[in-house]
Amino acid sequence: MPHYAYIGLGSNLGRREVNIGQAIGRMGLLSQTLVDRQSSVMETRPVGGPPGQGDYLNAVVGLSTGLNPVELLQGLLAIEGAMGRNRGCEVRHGPRVIDLDILLFDQVVCELPGLRLPHPRLAERMFVLVPLAELVPDLQHPVLKLSIRQLLEQAGSAAPPGASLI
Repeated sequence: MPHYAYIGLGSNLGRREVNIGQAIGRMGLLSQTLVDRQSSVMETRPVGGPPGQGDYLNAVVGLSTGLNPVELLQGLLAIEGAMGRNRGCEVRHGPRVIDLDILLFDQVVCELPGLRLPHPRLAERMFVLVPLAELVPDLQHPVLKLSIRQLLEQAGSAAPPGASLI
């Protein structure tokens, strides 16, 4: 039976729009996986990390997959690596060519080495909540038992300055 996952994408190095598009295309090439929804692209200032880095482009995609969460994570990490990201050599919250995070996977709640579902900071990040709410505003967070729309309303006062849709 296929699963459904929402993946957050971010890029602030190089040709950011091309990076986002390329990552989405590569996700569609993963075994047993079909990308069938994509949010608008949002431009935001970096959250945390070193000063002076460029603004991010962020988006969320929804995909149907026959992969389990660990297999999907492995596929996403392979895409990041193929696009030039080296997680072992980067600064936390620093600039990156591409960042791919599993935000939600069905209503799975789990904590494994390198994988926590739902994403532990999902409810705090406007750059994830805004595009996710565009796709599924009434989807309920499996732990917090609030809809994405409600989480967005709660986080609204903490919106990063300069956030805009492009």
